[in-house]
Amino acid sequence: MRMLHNVVMTSIVRPLSICVLVSLMMVFSPVFAQTTPPPPHTERQAPPTRDPHTPGYVAAKELPDGSLPPPNADGNFIIGPTYSVPADQVLHASTILKGDVIEFTMSSADSKIYPGIARDANTFGTVDPADPAKLIVTTSHPAPYMRKVAVYVPKQYVAGSVAPFIVGADGPDGLLFAALDTAIAQHKVPPMIAISIGNGSGDAQGSERGLEYDTMSGVYAEFVEKEVLPLVEAKAHVKLTHDPDGRATMGGSSGGSCALIMAWYHPELYHRVLTYSGTFINQQWPSNPQTPHGAWGFHEHLIPESPVKPIRIWMEVGDRDLFNPNVMGDNMHDWVLANEQMAKVLAARGYHYQFVFARNAGHVDHAVKQQTLPEALEYLWQGYPDSTTKK
Repeated sequence: MRMLHNVVMTSIVRPLSICVLVSLMMVFSPVFAQTTPPPPHTERQAPPTRDPHTPGYVAAKELPDGSLPPPNADGNFIIGPTYSVPADQVLHASTILKGDVIEFTMSSADSKIYPGIARDANTFGTVDPADPAKLIVTTSHPAPYMRKVAVYVPKQYVAGSVAPFIVGADGPDGLLFAALDTAIAQHKVPPMIAISIGNGSGDAQGSERGLEYDTMSGVYAEFVEKEVLPLVEAKAHVKLTHDPDGRATMGGSSGGSCALIMAWYHPELYHRVLTYSGTFINQQWPSNPQTPHGAWGFHEHLIPESPVKPIRIWMEVGDRDLFNPNVMGDNMHDWVLANEQMAKVLAARGYHYQFVFARNAGHVDHAVKQQTLPEALEYLWQGYPDSTTKK
């Protein structure tokens, strides 16, 4: 996925030929050397590999390599270090019915909620000298975008019936569609519609994607409800349930924090949340005094201090997940610690959740997602009838 390290402005790695040219210009042109110094060169270190048994992390059950948690078990689990395509998916790949995928695009010109912004290329932001947890971005401006929406309709869907559905970020998501083909055929999850929504471009503070996914409010869920779902019903010829127990959200990285944000601020719309490498860190922009630390606030105070909400959550983090990939230095940019603390507060408040710590795994790791997604979906949808008739 696109993450903050793509836009960090502390250094720009240039080709060797350009470095040589700049050096020659500095030798023969003292004025150039004085007025245009080259940017400092620093190498970003790879994220450290974290030990799931680190003091302060949640106690977790270590599973044999290649195995997954039971799909009906709450709690914390450690998996890996190797991953493969689920055996059921390989065995039945040629025999199961594959759903249809309908795609359409949405323009910012047609949105009343997200008319579009962008941050200038090769810019990031500066730390507020009065608050190290706040980033000042001056290069964000209005900009148009187009987004793709992919709608998966299983072969088991009965025309005219009301169906449960899952909304996913950063679409289209082929892994989700493949997992649903198998899980629906095996009656492990209900026949559901999957709505995979592309983001509005960019990443992190000052971008459209960052505005949509990292903002701690109900706006993105309202955008989906008012502007996306009516188009899905019209273009895919389906009917979507209004029952929050039949609605799920999912995503990776900022898409993962967005998935929880949607359910947290609108529990009357969504009760089920699935996240990979959730960005439960301080990345909200513009700053909001009600939630000054962005999604870090979920485990810092929102979940511990709020009444328990009717949300079931499955979440994952990798042992090499992201760690402090920007200049803020606010101690709120460790993805592993953030997810560990999420597991801790969810357990303390009595939520139904399953937390998977993946060894030998990076940020939104493709191999981990491919292996775990069928089980994650089964965990997420337990208790919901295997039917498209629930209203």
